[in-house]
Amino acid sequence: MAAVWTLGINHNTAPLDVRGRFAFAMDRIAPHLEALRRAHPVAQANALPEAAIVSTCNRTEIYCAGDEMAMDHTLDWLAQSGGVSVQELRHHTYRLQGPEAARHAFRVASGLDSMVLGEAQILGQLKDAVRAADEAGALGTTLSQLFQRSFAVAKEVRTSTEIGAHSISMAAAGVRLASNLFEDLSRIKVLFVGAGEMIELCATHWAARQPASMAIANRTLERGEKLASRFGAEALLLSDLPNRLHEFDAIISCTASSLPLIGLGAVERALKRRKHRPLFMVDLAVPRDIEPEVQRLSDVYLYTVDDLAQVVQTAQANRQAAVAQAEAIVDAGVQSFMHWVDQRETVPLIQQLQAQADDWRQAELARARKALAKGEDMDAVLEALSRGLTQKMLHGAMAELRAGDASTRERAMHAIRHFFLRNSR
Repeated sequence: MAAVWTLGINHNTAPLDVRGRFAFAMDRIAPHLEALRRAHPVAQANALPEAAIVSTCNRTEIYCAGDEMAMDHTLDWLAQSGGVSVQELRHHTYRLQGPEAARHAFRVASGLDSMVLGEAQILGQLKDAVRAADEAGALGTTLSQLFQRSFAVAKEVRTSTEIGAHSISMAAAGVRLASNLFEDLSRIKVLFVGAGEMIELCATHWAARQPASMAIANRTLERGEKLASRFGAEALLLSDLPNRLHEFDAIISCTASSLPLIGLGAVERALKRRKHRPLFMVDLAVPRDIEPEVQRLSDVYLYTVDDLAQVVQTAQANRQAAVAQAEAIVDAGVQSFMHWVDQRETVPLIQQLQAQADDWRQAELARARKALAKGEDMDAVLEALSRGLTQKMLHGAMAELRAGDASTRERAMHAIRHFFLRNSR
């Protein structure tokens, strides 16, 4: 039976710039999964291991159902993908097997392992990762069960506890930080870079504060215009940024770019045109959208995804009772999943037993039909059929009882009493 295990890095084990090296774009998951599975030491054309890759700004995790020894090969593959040494990556990774791997998956889905305790976005990201793995043909029965059960556990946690109540999201935390810098948010101009789910969430929070103006810059104008129309915002192209950056007081960026979109030089030029009025910047992307050197500029207040995590911690202290409830739900889910895994090991034996019994049944039926065709008495034929089945069923047990070895007979006696005589008095 394939073992379930996971190997990963997250916001607790690796800094932002390390996590950025291992950010897998969703539209590239399929080839990455193919390469990962082919790197498995016992991979064969028709027997590749089950695998899924979960990649968000807070974590990159690989889930597998296969040989536990393959974790070392997976670590090598991941290190090569991120361009770091195996030794360096090993320092930041965690390895979980069996029930601990299942518990981790359930806690991730439930928002218990997130920067923002109880945040709901991770569940959608996890479902996207599972869908991508399924479409790539990388999921099998075991991982499918693991993830479907993780979704069920997450649903129960959210409906049965208050784990997500009053949580401050990353988007809301950005607005809170800006309110500490600007006296009146209704007088500032806000620029959003990107048009994905996180930017949409951020724009929703900012729109509630009714800033003076909002603009959305995106690589493709069509998608930017679609989101901008929801908020009465202006749509820009990313290529417009160098000439427009100085116009905005707050810049929130979150794209899937593998390289920074806003560099030190562009920000310096913008500050000069702004006559050094303060510039508030939030970089929610992993890898970074804004060069980290921008942080050194005296009139810039730049916050990363890790910085915002510190803001949201204050909202989490009063939810320990909800956490305890959620952990209990997770534990029950783990026990149920591991019971299913254990039962899976007996499936081949059950199939063999059913096949053997069916062979006996078919043989005795064939013999009975021949006897009836010859005109033999029906009662006698039925008696012979039942006796033939009984003898076939008991043959193995009787042979063990007649064995010369005392220990063999003792084991046989115990098994026979358990399987055949459990209802006798």
